[in-house]
Amino acid sequence: MTISTPNKAEKLTWKAFGPGILMASAAIGGSHLVSSTQAGALYGWQLAIMIILANFFKYPFYRFGTEYAYKTGDSLVVGYAKKSKAYLWAFYALSVVSGMITTAAVALLCATILGFMLPVELNPLILSVMVMTVSWGLLVAGHYKVLDNISKWIILTLTVATIAAVIIAGISPKQIAPDFVPMSPWNLASLGFIIALMGWMPAPLEFSVITSVWTSKKIRTDHPTPRQGMIDFNVGYLTSAILALFFLTLGVFVQYGTGEEIATKGGAYINQLVQMYTDTIGSWSKILVAFIAFLCMFGTVITSADGYGRTNAESLSLIKTGTTELTEKYVMLWTSIMVMGGFVLINVFAGQMASLLKFAMISSFVSAPIFAYLNYSLAKTEHLLTAKMNIYALLGIAFLAGFAGLFLLGFFGIIG
Repeated sequence: MTISTPNKAEKLTWKAFGPGILMASAAIGGSHLVSSTQAGALYGWQLAIMIILANFFKYPFYRFGTEYAYKTGDSLVVGYAKKSKAYLWAFYALSVVSGMITTAAVALLCATILGFMLPVELNPLILSVMVMTVSWGLLVAGHYKVLDNISKWIILTLTVATIAAVIIAGISPKQIAPDFVPMSPWNLASLGFIIALMGWMPAPLEFSVITSVWTSKKIRTDHPTPRQGMIDFNVGYLTSAILALFFLTLGVFVQYGTGEEIATKGGAYINQLVQMYTDTIGSWSKILVAFIAFLCMFGTVITSADGYGRTNAESLSLIKTGTTELTEKYVMLWTSIMVMGGFVLINVFAGQMASLLKFAMISSFVSAPIFAYLNYSLAKTEHLLTAKMNIYALLGIAFLAGFAGLFLLGFFGIIG
C-alpha cells in the first residue's frame, strides 16, 4: 500500500495530530522528570549538550518509522518481518522484555508521585495497582481513540504547566551556597548517569516502532495525509526535546548550587524536588509541581501499556499467521499482559525503584544501536534516504554504538 502525495494546501486540523503526540506523551516521563532535572541539579548546564545530541542523533530513526508507515501503509514490525523472520523474532523478544520493564518502572514512579499528592499514606503496591488499573480501564473503554484524545490534552496541559514553572522558578531568588564547588560530569564515574539520561531521551528507541504502529492505525482510522503525519511527528518530537531542556532548567533554577545533597533515587528525588520548590517559590507551588510530575508519568504509563501491547500483539500475529489483522480484544489481551507483567516486576523489585528505573534506561540505550540499524536498513530498502539523510543516519548509528560500547567496556572493567 502506497500513500499518495498530498496537496500542500490541505488543512491541518486538531484531529490530524495523534501518533507524534502519543510519542511525546510517552517520552516525557522518567527521562525528563527525573534524569533531566537531576542533570540540571547536579551539573548545571553542562549536560544540556548530551540531551541535545541524544535527541539529534535518534531523530532519523524515529522519522523512518513514520515515513515508512506513510510510504507502505504498514508499521516497522511488518517491515522487519519482510526483511527476515530473525529480525522479527529479535524485535519481539526485546520488545516483550523491554515493555514489561518500562511499564513497571514508569508505573511505580507514577504511583510514588500519586502517594506524595494524597493526604493519607498508602502502600506503593496499592497505588501501583490503582495507576495500572485506571490506565488499563481507560484503554479498554476507548481503545486507541481514547488514548489519541487524552494524550493531546495531557501534552498541552503539561507544556503550559512546565513553561509556567520554569518562569516562576527563574524569577524567584535562589541562595547559592558560599562553599559550592561545581562538579564535572566528564569522567567515567559519571558515564552510567549520562547513559541513563540518554537511554530514554526522548524515549527508548523501540518507541520508533511503536510510533509506526500507532501511525498505521491512524492512517486506517482517520486517513491523515503524509504531510499531516510528518507535521504531527515533528511537533511531538520537538515538543519532547524542548521540554527535556526545560526540565533541566528547572533543576538548575531550583537546586543547582544550593548546597543541598541531591537524592539519586527516583521517588526520593521527586519528593525532594517538590519540597525544594515549596521552600524556594512558596507553599502554593507544591500542587503545581506535583501535578506536572503526575501528568508526566501518567501519560507515560498509559501510552507505554498501549504501545507495547499493540506492538507485541502485531509481532506475534505476524509470527503465527503472517498477517496484522488484529481485533481490539487481542490488542487488549496483550495490553493486559504488559500491565500484569509490569505489576509482577514491581512486586519483585519492591523498594528498589531507583535500580529498576536506571536499569530500564541503561538497557534501552545499550539496545538502541540495534533498533537504529534495523530502521536504517528498512529506510534504505524503501528508498527513503537522501544522500544527506544517509550520512545523518550513519552518524547517528556511530554515536549510539560508540557510547553503548564505551559503557559496556567500563561495565565489564575493560577500561576505567
